[in-house]
Amino acid sequence: MSAKTAVASLVLASALSSALSTLASAGPLTEAEKAAAMAAHKEKCFGVALKGMNDCAAGPGTTCQGTSTVDFQGNSWKFVRAGTCTEIVTPNGKHGSMTAM
Repeated sequence: MSAKTAVASLVLASALSSALSTLASAGPLTEAEKAAAMAAHKEKCFGVALKGMNDCAAGPGTTCQGTSTVDFQGNSWKFVRAGTCTEIVTPNGKHGSMTAM
């Protein structure tokens, strides 16, 4: 096998692995994940997640975790430490919200 073929195979394997891990994390939160977040004193905060980093609820055409399409999407939420949601200020000057915006 030539070095070029070996590198191409490695790149393809890496891309496939990344794609599969993205699909695996894009599902809805399990009940165990929700319970763990609540036990850790977390709360849902809308409008504070970066693109693709939300924990759930990203609106029509999305599945859940990691499916927000823009930074600070108002209908996607992220778990944050309880009591801090509305104190979070995004770069666009908006605050986090306990309800979808």
